[in-house]
Amino acid sequence: MAGLVRMSLDEPEEVRPFEGGMGQMALVNTATGGVGRGVFEPGWQWSKHVAPIAGTESCQASHAGYVISGRMKIVMNDGQSEEFGPGDFMVCPPGHDAWVLGDEACVVLDWQGFADYAKR
Repeated sequence: MAGLVRMSLDEPEEVRPFEGGMGQMALVNTATGGVGRGVFEPGWQWSKHVAPIAGTESCQASHAGYVISGRMKIVMNDGQSEEFGPGDFMVCPPGHDAWVLGDEACVVLDWQGFADYAKR
């Protein structure tokens, strides 16, 4: 069994910026996979600011995350949609678009979908 592990998203192992300076994803890698903190600036939209990096029409990552601040709307390819805000836990399967609502950055911790998110 491994001992205690301490990592900081304030000093991440990797930072992946979004197109247009619309935020970034900070990543630390654990034995069980990556953990990321996404900062999505007002006006950010997956289809505009990550799709050019991913090369897909919709986000194909599966997310399990917790919203720290701000608000985000996620719309699945089948039309199902939900808004998330501070304190919300989300599970989001592949096949979606998302965008920030309002004029506050949306900050999300994600321990499932950021390992390859916005990776060039």
